[in-house]
Amino acid sequence: MQKRVILKRGKEESLLRFHPWIFSGAIATIEGAPEEGEVVEVFTHEGKFIAVGHIQVGSIAVRVLSFKQEPIDENFWLKRLTVAYELRRSLGLTDRKDHNIFRLVHGEGDNLPGLVIDVYGHTAVMQAHSVGMHCDRMAIASALQKVMGSAITGIYYKSETTLPFKADIDRGNGYIIGGPCDDTPLEYGMKMPVDWISGQKTGLFIDQRENRALLERYSKGRSVLNMFCYTGGFSLAALRGGAKLVHSVDSSARAIELTVGGVEDNFPGDKRHAAFAEDAFKYLERMDPVYDLIILDPPAFAKHKDALKHALIGYRRLNQKAMEKIQPGGILFTFSCSQVVTKDQFRMAVFTAAAQAGRSVKILYQLHQPADHPINIFHPEGEYLKGLVLQVE
Repeated sequence: MQKRVILKRGKEESLLRFHPWIFSGAIATIEGAPEEGEVVEVFTHEGKFIAVGHIQVGSIAVRVLSFKQEPIDENFWLKRLTVAYELRRSLGLTDRKDHNIFRLVHGEGDNLPGLVIDVYGHTAVMQAHSVGMHCDRMAIASALQKVMGSAITGIYYKSETTLPFKADIDRGNGYIIGGPCDDTPLEYGMKMPVDWISGQKTGLFIDQRENRALLERYSKGRSVLNMFCYTGGFSLAALRGGAKLVHSVDSSARAIELTVGGVEDNFPGDKRHAAFAEDAFKYLERMDPVYDLIILDPPAFAKHKDALKHALIGYRRLNQKAMEKIQPGGILFTFSCSQVVTKDQFRMAVFTAAAQAGRSVKILYQLHQPADHPINIFHPEGEYLKGLVLQVE
């Protein structure tokens, strides 16, 4: 029996606008007893085909792969990955000697919902956020090899923490094609500390690449504080930009270890840098007001709508404390990567922080994710990274 999803009457409207998610409340019946992660065809209440996608348990019941009635086979993965690769090639990210880090697939932004692929030199790190992409991982890996050829020698699968925790699947991480290689991940000539085996995400926050380049231009002669430093990307940019001192803070001892290693690889013996494994709020509370450039790049304070209120309080508190302590004329780079926090909500939290800190603040830049993290125009939820560069008088 064909595996099909039949929508309730009138619930196809978002799909007619090419939104790639079907919520469980929109479904009338499911035919053919598909298992979680299988491909299903979706029909309107009147029996008209409208989409094909991966079915899953949860609020988002189907992630749409295509709005055409086409097979999800090797040719499908080849076409989608080729389009994604050609975009990155056109952006100048694939053939530079001084740069070999980029995002190849960004989920819904590349019409592959539930899939992320990041490239570090000759290694691709694949991450599934849906059971469907997990089930199709070997077919995707095979297609990826064909698209990228000798540019990729190893594919590391890392989805242990991103798959639905209730799914009954083998979620182990590891190389599914090839193995480790000894090339150095480079971001615009900088040796980047990347740990795709035990680090966060796929090993590096690639989405801050262009924002790190901007920060480098503002760093000359400044005292820089990099909060939530993770692997220290902003710290490296500040050092290369000519900062007179750079302090990196993260609650994770492993993150501090990676940061220190990255500084030593790029600036051996440089005495301008120091790193501290400490809670961010505690550090901000106790620190002396010596910094005139501060970066606030916290983890997502809200991963679902129920946490939104507390997240906005967190962003306000964090920014208020930084504004109270930053030197007059200082520059503040502040970010939110919480998808459920809108640009307007984040800006309001920051503006409230400025008012409560009693400081006059100007917006210099409004920041976002780079072009290799594209936003599907029909899926505004994909615009997750929001940032402001502020001057605090």
